[in-house]
Amino acid sequence: MSKDQRTIVSIHAHPDDEASKGAATIAKYAEEGVRSVLVTATGGEEGEFLNPAFKGRDPEELPELRMKELARSAEIIGYQDVELLGFRDSGMPGSEANSHENCFAAVPLEVAVRPLVAILRRERPQVMISYGERQVSYPHPDHLRVYEVAKVAREWANDPTFAPELGAPHWVEKWYWSLWVRARFEALSNAIAAKGIELPFRMAEREGDDDLVTTHIDVSEFIGVGRAALLAHETQVDPNSPFWFALSPEELAQVYPYEEYHLVGSPDGYQETDLFAGFGER
Repeated sequence: MSKDQRTIVSIHAHPDDEASKGAATIAKYAEEGVRSVLVTATGGEEGEFLNPAFKGRDPEELPELRMKELARSAEIIGYQDVELLGFRDSGMPGSEANSHENCFAAVPLEVAVRPLVAILRRERPQVMISYGERQVSYPHPDHLRVYEVAKVAREWANDPTFAPELGAPHWVEKWYWSLWVRARFEALSNAIAAKGIELPFRMAEREGDDDLVTTHIDVSEFIGVGRAALLAHETQVDPNSPFWFALSPEELAQVYPYEEYHLVGSPDGYQETDLFAGFGER
């Protein structure tokens, strides 16, 4: 990859995570000519048919359907490439899936890290996005493992003594954690309530990552992309869900037009509005 090509590698646990976390950000940068590569760790095998339209379908069909949905979603968002790490969905804590020999959360760390190191060395991104260290609101084993694997892969990708056969060392200059902040929960919850729609829970009561925010990306022009990408995962979402679809893209852009991130290693008080801000200075 040319050193002048701006590149983002975004790492997610399951198909559909790329649609619900940071899709508008990727769409924004894709329009600016940034190469974006999606890394998906598992096939989402432990998912269920959550769309009533799929009631009665054979669960054995789900893995193949989810791969097709992932491809459609990635195309909608603007990813230029999709890389599959090839591990199995670990399921929720305490489930039988936790014991599968190839589940992402349980394979040896080096086994999980190697394919990501190969991708980082080949793509040579300036920016990498993953989940963060603190995942209180949704501590799924695969999401926790994404953080761990991203952290180690960033270090090992730059180590010339680690697996030289995977390519020349590369240092990812900026590593971001994708965040969900309480301010966003509150804004969405209040806007949905104002339409007379009652949710089965209060989004405003969910714990957020407001104290970690270093980076606000204005995605007001791209919020509809995330919505369309999520709808591409038709087995996984009810298109009538008030949580995801009560507000139109235009309403979302007015209510809360940002996606937030934490830049790892940034000094206290650091704030920015561009993932490529200060590139070459760090």
